[in-house]
Formats: sequence, structure tokens, C-alpha cells
Amino acid sequence: MSEKEEQPSAENPEELLDLKVTEPKNWAAGIPAVYEAFKDILHETGPLRGMGALLKMNQKGGFDCSSCAWPDPDDDRSPIAEYCENGAKALAEEATTKKLTGEFFEQNSVADLAKLNDYEIGKKGRIAQPVYLPADATHYQTISWEDAFKKITDQLNSLKSPNEAAFYTSGRTSNEASFVYQLFVREFGTNNMPDCSNMCHESSGTALTEVIGIGKGTVTLNDFYDTDVIIIMGQNPGTNHPRMLTSLEKAKKNGSKIIAINPLHEAGLTGFKDPQTVKGFLGISVKLADLYLQVNINGDMALLKAIEKLLLDAEKEQPGKIFDQEFIKESTVGYDTLIKDLEMQDVNKLCEAAGVPFKQVQEAAELLKDKSRIIVCWAMGITQQLNGVDTIKEIANLVLLKGSIGKPGAGLCPVRGHSNVQGNRTMLIWEKLKDEPAKKIKEVYGFDPPKENGLDTVESIKAMHEGKLKFFFAMGGNFISATPDTNYTADALRKMDMTVHVSTKLNRSHLVHGKEALILPTYARSDKDIINGVEQIVSCENSMGVIQMSKGVLKPISDQYLSETQIICRLAKETMKDRTVVDWDKYASNYDHIRDAIEKVIPGFEDYNKRIRMPGGFYLPNAPRERKFQTEKYGDKAAFSVTKLPDNKLSDDEYMMATIRSHDQFNTTIYGLEDRYRGIHNERRVIFMNQKDIDKEGFKAGDKVDLYNYGDGIKRVAKLFVIVPYNIPERNTATYYPETNVLVPINSVAIGSNTPISKRVIIKIKKHSA
Repeated sequence: MSEKEEQPSAENPEELLDLKVTEPKNWAAGIPAVYEAFKDILHETGPLRGMGALLKMNQKGGFDCSSCAWPDPDDDRSPIAEYCENGAKALAEEATTKKLTGEFFEQNSVADLAKLNDYEIGKKGRIAQPVYLPADATHYQTISWEDAFKKITDQLNSLKSPNEAAFYTSGRTSNEASFVYQLFVREFGTNNMPDCSNMCHESSGTALTEVIGIGKGTVTLNDFYDTDVIIIMGQNPGTNHPRMLTSLEKAKKNGSKIIAINPLHEAGLTGFKDPQTVKGFLGISVKLADLYLQVNINGDMALLKAIEKLLLDAEKEQPGKIFDQEFIKESTVGYDTLIKDLEMQDVNKLCEAAGVPFKQVQEAAELLKDKSRIIVCWAMGITQQLNGVDTIKEIANLVLLKGSIGKPGAGLCPVRGHSNVQGNRTMLIWEKLKDEPAKKIKEVYGFDPPKENGLDTVESIKAMHEGKLKFFFAMGGNFISATPDTNYTADALRKMDMTVHVSTKLNRSHLVHGKEALILPTYARSDKDIINGVEQIVSCENSMGVIQMSKGVLKPISDQYLSETQIICRLAKETMKDRTVVDWDKYASNYDHIRDAIEKVIPGFEDYNKRIRMPGGFYLPNAPRERKFQTEKYGDKAAFSVTKLPDNKLSDDEYMMATIRSHDQFNTTIYGLEDRYRGIHNERRVIFMNQKDIDKEGFKAGDKVDLYNYGDGIKRVAKLFVIVPYNIPERNTATYYPETNVLVPINSVAIGSNTPISKRVIIKIKKHSA
């Protein structure tokens, strides 16, 4: 058996920090959230710069928060604070006045920087100018934009095939930049466009496209305010989408019930203290979850089937009263087959597989039985599972049975992570180009985009290892810290002839590089982008399909920045030279021209430049929202699915581990070392365990352990974690990522979406050995 152990660095420390553990909270936000937000802003930006920007963030005519994709209210936006604690921390990160000049890179070698942890790396400041790492060099050095573009274009044009290059996209990239990016990549000749969707909601897009005809959710924010039941599955809104708490509070005030389904007991699903209300300011919390189902990791499908079986029993007693038979008959296919499958299910066995007591499952069924205005929300706890696609189809089964789609207060709600990850895909950032957009590109530009599918994220990493890729370009993000099987991925990246990152701040991906490497600094979402004296605007798409304007308000701290759009346009022009048929100078001169082009290629963007300047933006077409379905297999019908329960058996010494965020974190960006909701302070290398498991293994709270995974016959090790007893089911554990991404096997992916399975990693826990 081969071994993969974390590389010696701060990510594999010889000793831990001074961990302090306190009682977990049973509420989120409140005055502590305000304090923490302002503390970061004042420290990084100063009062005038930071507070002025906060007043413009997520406001009509202002700039879009660079963190989560939760939508802004259409009408009732707070004039003071339309942001959350983590949104303010995200602004503090990008609006910092600390900058990394050539002197910084002269004084700090790549090897020395790699010894820092991700938190320390991120806190160094904004990259102030392009930097280049020559082959075999120890330090990055400054380089002009002209020379940087020449090195990249020389490398691209030396490839034997365009398919030897891969172009990654982060969810921060605007619609305009995304569109010209995919246009360049396809004119260059490849569909190798791995993106962050591959690692998060690819399972949602795959499942929903098949069963309802669109890979997006069907609800609007207003639906939350007038609904009967909201189900939240595999999602922790208090940390990952904190502004969602305001919507949930409003739903509760209007009479909605909330069912929370999650292995860990999370503060943000239990209670909310809204600091913008008198009660919240005084420390009075609003109860959120009426029913908290503490499901086993990947027990969600069994739970859904159990609920559906109980509803079916009620339907038999009251035909036509529980299921929406009219909707089912007119708008769906596969109902009879689904019912036959449900009739064969044993509810008690399903409850056992889910890890939820029968009585609680009954309570859930009772809450749903007489209701049809039901919203189901989910996130990575569902999508990053082996059967993630099928579990989402099972969610759709429940919604279709109840007729809870295509009407107010009802529908499907995959809650996206990064702020424009959904917009990236709308702008054709995808390794698979469908026939219709391919025809439109040919019609508008006159060239044939490549037809063969490109490489997604996991496929790209494997192709690097196999020598099939030579060049890697990342438009934002922190690829090494976001991807699975960290050491395997690091080995792959080091095989590249060149790696290029377009970034705002230093991150670990800059320190795990190809033979040559470049970092190209770009504007943050909050920075002003002025071209020929004209302030430019960009646009983003939120989780609910709203396209809205974003306009930076801060003076950039360096005059060496180029926008993502200008970087792409200049790179495309230099690379393609007389081979291009695109007027890249035109697109770089004013982003209105790009929006005019998007309007011609992508449906739903009619009058783009006019509508994007309307307060609040506009909604993209969403046929299922109007009970209109167009699926590839079933025509104008939505489809029920028969799914198979996963085999979640474990050996006696094995545990299931979910990788999660701390509260002081957004994706791979670490804001601090505090996870106050879970009672963790000043350390991240912890493993949450059930007390019975701790006792069974002969451990005690505070013991230091090493974590092992043996997928694919390879021993993977994550060293030195501290045991923390927590309210989590037996045989379930949780750790923070990216620290335990090293344990996620590269071949452990969701069926149908190829998404890494980061929420059910099989591990063994052993006492720490030096």
C-alpha cells in the first residue's frame, strides 16, 4: 500500500495552538456578530474606507458582496446593513490597505511562505503588481504586464494541442469576464474549463436538469415570506449563508414551520438574534427549527423515502387529499413506478438507516401532510455525496408529490455558495458546450467552437498527473485548497510547465506551482474599475436567478491592477493575434459591448444594458417557476425518479467524516481562528466526535489523534487533530477543510456529477504519533 502524508508545513504542524473549547451556542448572529464584523473592517481598512464601502454593499447601485450567493431583497433592503458578519469580513479581506510589493517577494521565498498556514498567508495583504517565478527560482519577482502576457502567450502557442491547457474559473468572476473568458478559451480551441461548480452544486444541476428541465432552483426570495413549510437539508445558514436567517425569521413571523435536517446541531438552524431589531439587539432570539432531525451523514435519502412512505399511507386513507393528483396527472411522468417502489419500503428500516427516530419522522410527515406550499433548501451536505444526484432527485420526488412547485411559496432551492457561481455556468463556463449555444457562437462570431467535451476539475487533476495537461490558468480561487486529495493534486500541479493565477490576495495555490508561475493581480468586487474616464459596471447572478449590477466604490490601492475582463481580452488578443475573429479591444474598452454580445448568444438577456441598470436588476426566465417543464427525456413533463439507497456500512474501526467550514471562514478563505457557534477558539485542527465513540475508542476530550483514509489502496494521513465531544450522531465525525482535504480520495466522486465526496469520507482514528 502506498502512502500519502501531508507535506511538512504549517498544514502538518508539529504542535498545536492554544485550543480553548466552550459550550456551543444555540443561536446565531446578535451583537457579537456586529462586533466581529466591525473589528475586522476597522483593522484592515480603517473606519472611513471600510464603513463607507459597507453602506454600498448589496445595495441597489452599489457592489455585490464577493462571498455567498444569497439574494438581496427585491424591495425591503436595509439602508444601513444589507450584509452579514461574514460578508463584512469578506469586504475587509479585499478592501485591506495592506499590499504586497516587489520588496515583499524579494524578502520572502516560496518555501518560507509555504510554512505559513492558510490564515497567515491570506492576512499578508493584496498583491500589488504582476509577479513571476522563473523555473528553479526560489522567489517571485516583479514583471511588467507586457512581459507577463508574452510569457503566457508563448507558452500557450507552444502547446502541441489546445487540449494541453486547462482554464479554471472561480465563482467570484463576473458575468462579463466569464463570457469573454469562455469565448477566448473556445476560440483557442478547447473546452477544458473546470470550475468551482464541479466541486459544489454540479450534482444539483445534473439532477434538476434531468427531472425538471433546468439546473437551477425554482423559488424567489418572496416565496420564503409566504410559505407553510421550509425544509433545510445539508446546509448551515448561520455560517455559510447568514443573510438567509433574516428570510427564515420573516417566514416564521408569517406562520411558516421549519424542519432542519443536519448531522451536527448547528446554532444557525436553532435560533437567530437579528441585531437590526430591538429584540435581537437586546439578546432575544427567534426560534428557527420547529423540528430538528439529526440525520446520519448521507442518511438523507433514507429519511426522504421514510417521509414519502408515511405520506403515501396517508394518501391511501384520504385519496387526493395528500398528493396533488391533478398536477401529477397533468405535469409529471413516472408516478406509478415511484409508488410501487415506495410500497416496498419498510419505514422502520428507513428510519434506522437515516438515524432518525420513527416518532420524529412521523412529526415531519404530519407537518407536510396537509401542506402544499413547501420549499426545500439544500447545499453541500447533499451534493458532495456518492449518491448526491439521486438524493436531489428524491427531494424533487417529494416536491412533485405535493405539487409544491410552480406556485407562490413553493419549490426547490439549491443554495449556491460563491457569489456568481451560478452566473458562471449561465455564461457558458462549462466543460460541456450544448448544441444551441455552440450554434449561437458560430452565428455571432463565425468560428466553430470545439465539440468534444473538455475536462472538469477532477478530470483535469488526473490529466495533469498523466502528462496530458501542460498549462493551467486559474481565474480566481484557491485551487489547491479547494480540491480533493491535496497531495495528489499538489503533485499534479507541480508537473505543469506553467501555472497562472488571476488573484486579489496571496493564497496557497501560488505556492504550489508549475515549473514557471505567474500571479496576475486584479480588482476586487469593491474596487472602482475606470476605463477611459468611464466607471465600468459588471453583473452577477444570485441563487435565485436575479441578474444585478455591481459597481465598485473604493479607490484601488495599486495602479498596477487590471480587471479580469481586461486581462482576458489582452491575453486573447496577444495569444490569437491574426487568428482571432473577435474584437477584443472593443470588449476591453467598455463592458457594455460585452453585454450586447451576451444578449445575442444567451437567451433571457434581452435589453441587457438597459435592464441591468434598473434598480434590483431582473429575473432570468425560469419555466418550472410557471409549471412549465421541458426535459430531454420526458418532453413537457417533470419526472419522478426511483432511486437506490446507498450502502453506508462501516467496519468496526471506521467512521464517516464530513468536511465543514468554521464560522471564521468562507470557502477556502480563513478570516480567523474562531468558531464561536461550535465553541472552538484559537485552533482549527479539531475533530468533532460523539462522546460514546470517544469512550468506545478509549479516548478522552482533548486527546491528540491522527486521521487515516485508505481509499484506492493508498494510505492518506492528516496529522495532529484534537478530539472535541459534540452533539453529532455516533460513527459520524466532522473536521474543517481545507485541513482534511488530504483525506478525500481523487476517485471518490458522486455518481453522475463527478463531484468530490467531501461530506462522507471514510476514516480511521488513531492516537497521534510524532
